Amino acid sequence: MTAAPRAQRLSRTQLRRRHLLRAVLLLLILWFSGLIWFGQQIPSDIGDSESETDAIVVLTGGTLRVERGLALLAEGKARKLFISGVYHSTDVAALLRISRQSPDHVACCVVLGHEADNTLGNAIETAQWMQQEGFQSLRLVTASYHMPRSLLEFSRAMPGIRIVPHPVFPESVKQERWWASPGTTSLMLGEYHKYLLALARPLIARESEAAP
Repeated sequence: MTAAPRAQRLSRTQLRRRHLLRAVLLLLILWFSGLIWFGQQIPSDIGDSESETDAIVVLTGGTLRVERGLALLAEGKARKLFISGVYHSTDVAALLRISRQSPDHVACCVVLGHEADNTLGNAIETAQWMQQEGFQSLRLVTASYHMPRSLLEFSRAMPGIRIVPHPVFPESVKQERWWASPGTTSLMLGEYHKYLLALARPLIARESEAAP
């Protein structure tokens, strides 16, 4: 093999490597930019704590969420409280005992959803219940870091429903400087990747349907 063809082949290989490196760098820049944007979407306070809605919806995953939802119901912020993703063996009476802060008179207005086991399931389960009740607005109670993905799923499942976000702030989550806490960093990265998957799911579904 002469020197010229060998040099040409090496040049093509180097060019492919250069293109691959540029693509990887671009993906890293996009990923990191998206992470910064995602961090900015996580609420740092409760934007609207006063307006009333037809329902309060709590997504299970922490006692603080349930306690806040029950307190809001007791304050008269909605007619009913729907708690999505509850264990099948849990009933309203048990939930009130666990919360320890809720007056018994709210038990009549608490509805439990037992079918959901993830955020998409929460949205679907809640949409079905909202339709059955004829409700048009809800106050969504979940952890602050979980709120962006929850709003994404709920807005897709209920495009005509007014959703008021009501985040709670677990003490274990160091939200203000999350990158300085290994535990919170891991939590935020996991939630960011779940958000990206949720964002891409409709596109993936369309591609799957279009495939022969």
